[in-house]
Amino acid sequence: QVQLVESGGGLVQAGGSLRLSCVASGPIFSFSAWFRQAPGKERDFVASVSRNSGATYYADSVKGRFTISRDNAKNTVYLQMNSLKAEDTAVYYCAAGGAYKQGYDYWGQGTQVTVSS
Repeated sequence: QVQLVESGGGLVQAGGSLRLSCVASGPIFSFSAWFRQAPGKERDFVASVSRNSGATYYADSVKGRFTISRDNAKNTVYLQMNSLKAEDTAVYYCAAGGAYKQGYDYWGQGTQVTVSS
């Protein structure tokens, strides 16, 4: 059984930083990813990382500000978010079972990130 548990969300002022964590249990997948969903909008890809190569992929809107990383020994994926903007406000979801930017089948419960301007 796959279980993904996110943590680290919260309220931060614009320009600030947060780090999200996602601890995974169950099968090991090649890719892990973060998505986000703002109120009234679809869930969008944010970033993904390959377990084997460490290669990372980002949405254009977060390139240069967000960094995804993983600790395979801890089965944990991180999302370091810097220079946060009000438009980054969303529920952030950890995902597994897909590759690159799509095809993810397993989701965490989500963690709220609110950026005040």
